[in-house]
Amino acid sequence: MATATPLVYAAIGETITEKAGVINLSAEGTIMLSAMVAFAIAQTTNNLFLGFAGAATMGALIALIVAFSTITLKQSQIAIGFVLALLCSDLSTFLGNPFVRIPGPTVPSWRIPLLQDIPILGPLLFRSDLLVYSSFALIFLSWFFFYRTRNGLLLRAIGEQPAAAFARGANVIFLRYFYTLFGGALMGIAGAAFSLDFKAGWSYRHTAGYGWIALAIVIFGGWNPLKVALGAYLFGILQSLASLAQSAIPQIPTQVFSVAPFVLMILVLALTGGDWIDRLLAPLPLSWRRPLAQALQATPPASLGKAFEQD
Repeated sequence: MATATPLVYAAIGETITEKAGVINLSAEGTIMLSAMVAFAIAQTTNNLFLGFAGAATMGALIALIVAFSTITLKQSQIAIGFVLALLCSDLSTFLGNPFVRIPGPTVPSWRIPLLQDIPILGPLLFRSDLLVYSSFALIFLSWFFFYRTRNGLLLRAIGEQPAAAFARGANVIFLRYFYTLFGGALMGIAGAAFSLDFKAGWSYRHTAGYGWIALAIVIFGGWNPLKVALGAYLFGILQSLASLAQSAIPQIPTQVFSVAPFVLMILVLALTGGDWIDRLLAPLPLSWRRPLAQALQATPPASLGKAFEQD
């Protein structure tokens, strides 16, 4: 759970942004720079809340650059995202140099009485910290917002058919700005979750690779918050298994185990895309094959990455 929690925030933040029709490929740099900012502020002020607030603000500011460049100026969303990912990664190294490998505050554990004593589920779910519990709420609330509220329907509409949503009175430009900034703030919180909780502290390229994994998880989860969270927990399981295998098989270089979860996650993503699903499910009965294929196949929002010309 601890391993997956930062990815839950980042992947759901990107899911919200992409549901609105905007691709924010700066996730890698956003998470890294936000992690540095969160640790620097929290270490300087000895205040965790200010650290998380600073990280969320940084994530939103980077997302604002993405939104202005792609929504207003109508530049390539992919190009802008890649440039910001590289720029923010290098900025985190340059600006974070004074804070490398020094102690700082971390999120305290908060065990829930009674619930923590439930067999199996208690140690797994209720002996963590407020950040982990908040991620559970984020998963449910984002799913409920998407599929059970009018505003969620409007969010999906501006990502699928923005012209139709505009014809019904929706301010597509404003909403895309809002959801892009909100998703960026969640990515910023993901960075803070790394440097103030999961990987407490700051070092060179502290969160390298996790931004790209978050982007892959969004595709793996088919832009559905529940499936996206499942993808994040799957990656967490892979990382935990890699740690266990590293101690159990010491003769294999440690680099193999540190890279293995990323490789396996990419493999899973490849197998759940294209016509691989149909091939993998071919031996199953047709009554099983159809619902499984629908559950596994991912369909992006129809207007994802496309500029909208508002009359």
